[in-house]
Amino acid sequence: MTPLSVIVIALNEERNIAECLEGVRWVDEIILVDSGSKDATVKLAGQFGAKVFVQPWESFAEAKTFAVSKSRNNWILWLDADERVPRELAVEIQELLKKPALKAAYSVARRAYFLGRWMRHSGWYPGKVARLFDKNLAKFSSTAVHEGLKVRGEVGELRNDLLHFTDPNLYHYIQKFNRYTSLASEESFKARKRFRLLDVLLRPPWLFFKMYFLRLGFLDGVQGLILALLSSAYVFTKYAKLWEAWTGAPSSNHS
Repeated sequence: MTPLSVIVIALNEERNIAECLEGVRWVDEIILVDSGSKDATVKLAGQFGAKVFVQPWESFAEAKTFAVSKSRNNWILWLDADERVPRELAVEIQELLKKPALKAAYSVARRAYFLGRWMRHSGWYPGKVARLFDKNLAKFSSTAVHEGLKVRGEVGELRNDLLHFTDPNLYHYIQKFNRYTSLASEESFKARKRFRLLDVLLRPPWLFFKMYFLRLGFLDGVQGLILALLSSAYVFTKYAKLWEAWTGAPSSNHS
């Protein structure tokens, strides 16, 4: 079987890291890049034999690129600490890596657990992303938020889902909300994107309509409604922070 390395980046993930790594005990190597956890994240990762590197935070893409650079194998499985590889997906990946000819990368559907419910609609599912890849044929994009892989070659698809325990409660969501909207607005400002009033007037209600009605978010129950409303607020806040940046207001602290 083609040897496989798993990469994970983490900050204060003691609640998640053990379950995340438990599902990939079978891989040849686990690389964890920690940006200064104050909890037991590093200790727990070490119990799974992970190679831990503590690095000052620069960006998601930088941290993951660094993790890839420390891997000894060409094939990489990229995981976030709040994700789980269920047995069915693990078996599928192992069988795939026994084949003599592989594609450049493979995408996987992420099934998100949001406020106590598995989301099946709302534009969140299947939400396929390339996560299993040949590091010689793929690299991380430099976007500040929602970084992804740029792949040179054909991308196949895995059949089984990756489980994503994204937001156990609203407190957790709002913490990410503030940080991610700041990162997104700062990226737009650095790219010299101008603020337009129509961005805050039209984009938020359009996103709500798209998620809740066109993408059947109403079938996800109360969680679908909450997610559509929060996503709309996310877009509004991102552009409001862009306006703030152009007015010369002090930059937000999202460290």
